[in-house]
This record gives sequence, structure tokens and C-alpha cells, in this order.
Amino acid sequence: MPQKKSAIKRLKQSKVLNEKNRAVKSRMSTAIKKAEGASSEERDARVREAVSAIDRASKHRVLSTQAADRKKSGLMKRKDA
Repeated sequence: MPQKKSAIKRLKQSKVLNEKNRAVKSRMSTAIKKAEGASSEERDARVREAVSAIDRASKHRVLSTQAADRKKSGLMKRKDA
């Protein structure tokens, strides 16, 4: 356990940020799975939701921009196939 005041505060901050980042990643991966498992009628709407979730994760720097682009590209390829 940290002893200094600043280290204690930093530990608290990192725990809160870790929980937020995990929630964003979880929302993103759930949206991607729903898009991949959707029927052909609702696939477009689900893909839009998944792309939005990926962009949101990228905006919050949970995911790098290159990783977000790669995920979106793969999602579009699987949608078209």
C-alpha cells in the first residue's frame, strides 16, 4: 500500500479510471457481438451501434485510433460477407 498522500490519491484515481475503461470496453465488445450475431434485416442498425461504440471508446482513448479503425474495418468486411 502506498504511504504518501499523493500516491494514495493516485491509486484511488487509477481504480476509478480502470472501472470506467472496463465499462467502455465491455459496452463496445457487446455491441460488436450483437452486430455479428444479428439477422440480415437488423444487421445494418446493429453495425451502426457497434461503430458508434467503437468510436466512443476511441474518443475516450480506451482504444487507439488505429485499433478502432481496424475493428471497424473487420466489422464492415464481416457485414458485407
